[in-house]
Amino acid sequence: MTRFLDLVRPAAGTVLMSEWLTGTAERSRAAADAVMDEWAAAETPSGRLAQHVFLSTDGTGLLFYAQWTSDKDHLAWARANRTRAVSHIDTLVPGIDRPGLARSRLTHSVVHDSEQPAGVFVVSTMAVDEVEVTVAPVPGLLAAHVHMTSDGAQAMVVAEWTNAASHASATTGGVGFKRYTLYRAFDDDRR
Repeated sequence: MTRFLDLVRPAAGTVLMSEWLTGTAERSRAAADAVMDEWAAAETPSGRLAQHVFLSTDGTGLLFYAQWTSDKDHLAWARANRTRAVSHIDTLVPGIDRPGLARSRLTHSVVHDSEQPAGVFVVSTMAVDEVEVTVAPVPGLLAAHVHMTSDGAQAMVVAEWTNAASHASATTGGVGFKRYTLYRAFDDDRR
C-alpha cells in the first residue's frame, strides 16, 4: 500500500483538505470517480500539483487531499471553474454534504517505521498543543504528518497506521478522527 510521503509534492505551497459526506460507500466511490474523471478530462490548471482521494472506512464519505503551488493559483482556478465542476458532480451524485475546505501546509513528518505498508490513514484536527501526544510512538503507528492551518489556529494530522485495529487499540478519546484508505491519485507534476 502507498505511504503518505510518496504522495507529497515538495513544491506544494498549500494543501487543501476537503471532506465530502455522501452517506454510502457506493456514493463515495461514484463521487470520487466523477471528480477524478473531471480532472483527467480538463486542462491542467496552473499550479495544481496533485489530487488524492481517500475513502472513509465507515463508508460515509471521502477526503480530498490536493496540493497546489499556492493559494493564489487555487483561488484563481476556483473562481473560474469550481461551480461548473461541482454542479456536474452534483448531477451525478446528488445530495453531497461538503462541510468545508481546510487550507494548510505540511510542516513536518514524524516517521516511526518506513518499511511497513500503511493499512489505514487517520485524519485528526486538533489544537496545536495536542500534536506531540498524537505523533508519539505507539504500536501500529507508522508515521504522522503534521499540517498547520493557514491561520495557525489548528493542526491537522494525517497518521499512517498498520491497520484500523492498531489505531483502535491506541485511541483513548479526546481528539476526533476519521479513518481512510487511499482510493485514487492524480498527479499533475512530480515537483
